[in-house]
Formats: sequence, C-alpha cells, structure tokens
Amino acid sequence: MKYTFSAPVHTRKGSLSSMKSRLFVFVAAVMLALSTACSTTDCVDATPPGFVYLAEAVPDAILEIRYYSTYNFIGDRIHGYERPTPLLTVEAAEALKAVSDELLPMGYRLKIYDSYRPQRAVDHFVEWAKRMDDTRMKEYFYPDLDKSVLFAQVYIAEKSGHSRGSTVDLTLFDMKTGKEVDMGGTFDWFGPESHPDWGGDPESKRYTGRFPEGTPKSRKISEAQFHNRMVLRSVMLKHGFKPIDTEWWHFTLENEPYPDTYFDYPVR
Repeated sequence: MKYTFSAPVHTRKGSLSSMKSRLFVFVAAVMLALSTACSTTDCVDATPPGFVYLAEAVPDAILEIRYYSTYNFIGDRIHGYERPTPLLTVEAAEALKAVSDELLPMGYRLKIYDSYRPQRAVDHFVEWAKRMDDTRMKEYFYPDLDKSVLFAQVYIAEKSGHSRGSTVDLTLFDMKTGKEVDMGGTFDWFGPESHPDWGGDPESKRYTGRFPEGTPKSRKISEAQFHNRMVLRSVMLKHGFKPIDTEWWHFTLENEPYPDTYFDYPVR
C-alpha cells in the first residue's frame, strides 16, 4: 500500500507558530497513515517469537491450507487465517524437516492441511457448532452425525493442541503419480473411518481387515490404504511426533516447547 504526502511548495511569510502548526499537522498525518497501513492485513507481521513459516523451514512441503479456503467442514474461511502461510514452532519445524528429508528418497512429499491454529479459529469452530441450522458441509465431512453430538464426541472443543504451535495435519504426496497418496479417507472426516486403527493395528502396523458389523464396503479401507497411513505414521513417530487415536493425519511434537500456552496470533 503506497501513501503520498504533499507539503507546501511555497508559503507566505508567517509566524513561527503557524509554521510549527503546519509541521505538526503534517507529522500527525504521516503517523496516522502508517498506523492505518500496519493495522491492515496487507502488512505482513514478523513471525511470532519462537515460530517460523513452514514453507521456509520445509521447502519441499506442499501447502493446502484448508481453513484459509472455504473447503472445510464449516464452508467459510476460518477466523485468523489471513494468509495461506502456515506457522510452526521452531522445534516442530525442525522435526518436520527431518520427516520430509526421509520421505523424499522414498518418492513422497508432505502435503500440509493445517499447523498452528489461532485460538480465534477454535472459537469460530465452537460458535459454528452451536448453530444447529448451519449444515452446509454435512454431506462432505460428517454425513453420519447429527450436529448436536459434535461437542459430546469431541469433534469440536474449546481448546486445540494446534494453538500451542507444534501440531500439524498432513498427508503424503506421491511424486511419481503427481497425486495425494490414497489413505482411504479424507482430511477432517468426522467418523471412525479416520481412526488410525480402522482396519488394522497401528502398533504392529498389521492390517486386519476387521470392521464393525454392517460397515458398508465403501467405508472399508484396503490393505494398501492402511499401509499408506502407516508409512506416514511411522516416519512421524520416528522423528519425535506423537499421534492421536481419532485422526490418522494429526501429529504433535512430543517435546513441544509451549505445552500450556494457547496462542492467538493471526496467520499472516
């Protein structure tokens, strides 16, 4: 954003106090304009202390920041995502770089859906979950659930580990095919199909092919799909991340630097 200021080119003789008054007005105008400029999202703030831009720390990663877009379970851009420029703590970014470096010779790149999440974004989730009439994206992300159960089943909560800055949601991208690796499910699907133990044992990495009785064939995953989930999981755990038992794509640095702090810096 460019600002142009015009000072008088020639003036009549006047009192010193008049000149000082004009100078004061000019300086005030400059300060006001700069203040306005830096309050807009066109200004890129420095990264918060202890954080780095993921794209700089892990340059081989592919970014698809879903909460900056409208393709997410709400259907709107989420509060606090002012740019698709994900952040991570320095420690988490270094560990993720090691993950990327190990996967590249295997033919994979990381694809990032989300990382640091401002508290205001979590608040947006909570506000949305309380509005029972807003189900625009139900068929894509939670077709089997009534929206009223999202809090009870902990799909939505008032706090998220993402806000501590060392959690990342991601998948694998196959450089040979030019496509995402088939994990047998989509990011942010609300259901047991997203659990790491869906169809197998994540501890032994063994596919069992066992599913709850009555599970439609379309919801079952194959041995290859389960294996793909385990490839991602194994490398993430090897480099210091820990999983959760409800989302195959979600990992948090085990030794996260801010385990009790929930940040609210906007993503810029």
